[in-house]
Order: sequence, then C-alpha cells, then structure tokens
Amino acid sequence: MRLSRYFLPTLKEAPSDAQIVSHQLMLRAGLIKQEAAGIYAWLPLGLRVLRKIEQIVREEQVRAGAVELLMPTLQLADLWRESGRYDAYGPEMLRITDRHERELLYGPTNEEMITDIFRGYVKSYKALPLNLFHIQWKFRDERRPRFGVMRGREFLMKDAYSFDIDEAAARKSYNRMFVAYLNTFARMGLKAVPMRADTGPIGGDLSHEFIVLADTGESAVFCDRKLVEMPVPGGDVDWDDLQSIVDQRTALYAATEEMHDAARFESETAEGDRLSARGIEVGHIFYFGTKYSAPMKAKVAGPDGKDAEVHMGSYGVGVSRLLGAIIEAGHDEAGIIWPDAVAPFDVVVINLRVGDEAVCAACEDAVAKLEAAGRDVLYDDTDERPGGKFATADLIGIPWQLTIGPKGLADGVVELKRRATGEKVSVPLDEAMARLTA
Repeated sequence: MRLSRYFLPTLKEAPSDAQIVSHQLMLRAGLIKQEAAGIYAWLPLGLRVLRKIEQIVREEQVRAGAVELLMPTLQLADLWRESGRYDAYGPEMLRITDRHERELLYGPTNEEMITDIFRGYVKSYKALPLNLFHIQWKFRDERRPRFGVMRGREFLMKDAYSFDIDEAAARKSYNRMFVAYLNTFARMGLKAVPMRADTGPIGGDLSHEFIVLADTGESAVFCDRKLVEMPVPGGDVDWDDLQSIVDQRTALYAATEEMHDAARFESETAEGDRLSARGIEVGHIFYFGTKYSAPMKAKVAGPDGKDAEVHMGSYGVGVSRLLGAIIEAGHDEAGIIWPDAVAPFDVVVINLRVGDEAVCAACEDAVAKLEAAGRDVLYDDTDERPGGKFATADLIGIPWQLTIGPKGLADGVVELKRRATGEKVSVPLDEAMARLTA
C-alpha cells in the first residue's frame, strides 16, 4: 500500500478532551474519528487492526468448538419482556419504536435472541453441547462515555452462548471458554489474568473477568504474581478435560477492586507474590443456569424422554475495546507499539529520496518481495521530510521499519529498525529482506 494513495490523517497534537493514552494515540495516529459522544468512525488504519483482532478472536472460538452466526443489532422488546429484563435493564438500553409502533431496542447483549433461536430449532439433548457466537456491534447508552473506545456507547463485541443438558456439562462449556480466552489474549501479546467477578445484569452464579495489566488501567486489581507468569494453555490441550487448567488459575487469589478482600489477599498470598496493579477488563464470562431458558421455555428432550430446561452461559470479548487495551499496554513517548499479530502492517518501507531512480527501484523491489512473502507492507513514497516520515512510522507503530536512501545504497546498506526495542542495524538489503521474510 502506497502511503501517497492511502488515507492516514495523523495529528501532531491530541484533542484536549482525550484523557487517556490510547484515546490520544488513536486520534493522533488516524485510527478513529469521533462522530458523537462515545461513537466513532473507524478509519482505514484502525479498521485493519480491528479486523486482525476480530480474526484472532474468531479462530480461538472455533478452536474451542463454537459455531459462528450473525444476529441483527435491533431486537424485539417482547423477547426481553419474556426474560423480565426489558424494564429492569435501565436507561443504558436504547429503546426504539418503528413506524408500525413496534417496540425495538438496539441490542446491548443477545441472551434473549439467541435463546429464541435455540428454542425454535433444537429439541433433543443429542444436539448438545452447543455453543453459538457472533461478532456484532452493540450499543449501551452510557451516561458519561469517556476514554475513547474503552468506554464508548457503540462497540464491537464477540458474544458466545452455550447450551447444555445440565450444570455439570455447562461447567465444561464454561471451562472451554475460560481456556479459549487465555489463548486469545496471549496471541495478541497481552497478559490477561482471570478474576472472579460480579455477574451484574447478566445474572448467574459463576463469572470471571479477564483483566489485562497496564500501568494506565482503569481500575485497581490484586492478584498472585504467579498468575501473570503462568504459561498459556495453547491449542493442543484436551478440550474435554480442562478442569485442572481452570483449577490451577482459580485457586490463586485474584480480584478487582470491587471484589477485593485485603485480609484474604494477605492470608492466601505470599508477601513476595502479592501484586497490586492497574488493569483493563477485556473479557467477561458467565454461567447462569436456567435464568433465560426457564422463562423463555427453552427445553430439550433428555435421555429419559422428559423435557428439561437447558443450562446456559454467555461469554463476551470487547473486540473494539481490545484495541485500546493493547495500546495502553504497549506504547512509548513516540507513539504506539503494536504486537506483531495485530499490527495494521508488518513493515513500513521508507523512501528517503522520492524521485531518485535507484532508491525508488530498490524500494519497489523490496515492497514486491515482501508482499510476495505474505507480508503486509506500507510504502512511504510521500515527499515528506525524513524526520516527518520517521515520526509517522513511530506514531503508527508498525513493527518493522525498512529505510532506504541514496547514501545507504551507495554504501550497499539499508537501515532496519525494530519498533518495539528501537534497535537499528545497517545491513545489506538482501540480509534485511531475509530477516523480514523469515
């Protein structure tokens, strides 16, 4: 992609109302544009990152056995009346009346709709266990939307819903999502710690939040340091027997500020392992039994031929929120530091002398070879001064910078910079290409 033909509206200064680092950098790097309070347009660079995050989430859901569908953003109010949540949910729900006076709502979550879909088609326990997920835009009318995509009103979310014949089976489904979440966040370069959580308006008696540790996190968290250091389960686990993995992590102390018990923390955690930090919630999982299946009559015929209400769980990941969390966890004074897996481009090739025949030929040859090797490449072929090009490359956080100029070419070298460490090396172009395509 030639930068001269791309749409990348960067800013030298962040707007004064951008209070946290991720919001400031997303605006400065041209990832988003605010259209209304808590509502953002996703510009090309931001959309590329959003899609990469979404794909990692999707792949780990499928690996854990979930099946993707897509539900609409608008839902019938009558479904929510069946569950009893329509009047109880509160002013965060955006209620709408169409031209036929039908009452609708812009979905903040999908427990009712997925239960309605399930009960319309699934009649036997033989179809269980079943986990259905989608990645869709949601809306919650926050009283005070702030912190950019971290607490917006419109947001992209992955929500999955499990259906099982009884509590024992449902807890196995819960464990699958627990492990899938650990794998998901690790692939994005994040350290996510599961913490016992309040179930809130979703309901149920078992719930965990997944918290990413970041110095600029929104809330205080307390946990055993060993949780942060535990290896990721990985995709080759025995998906039918995950209890030991879950037990290993839930046996250690971990709590958000709201759930924190200082006395328990001290008694259950060795002094050297007590970690007090800031954190950002990026995922939340719930088991809530028959909270929705009972009032909505979602039943299946059991092995004994008798109808039984299914046991359910729901599992959310804030896809758009993750983008902000990744920036909060990875940035410096120059800009964003993207993990390789979610970066909008893998390499930025910087042409230091646009119009120089040899430099342009070397740049275009490098771009062609990198793209042929499957790398996403941004080619800075603009007539900006070198200092401006370097500043833009650092701001937008591309993992690798390959700089080609007339002086280096005359000496037979190019400059390769790793954004995360700042390390620069001058090497022959062939050697740089070998590193970038390895």
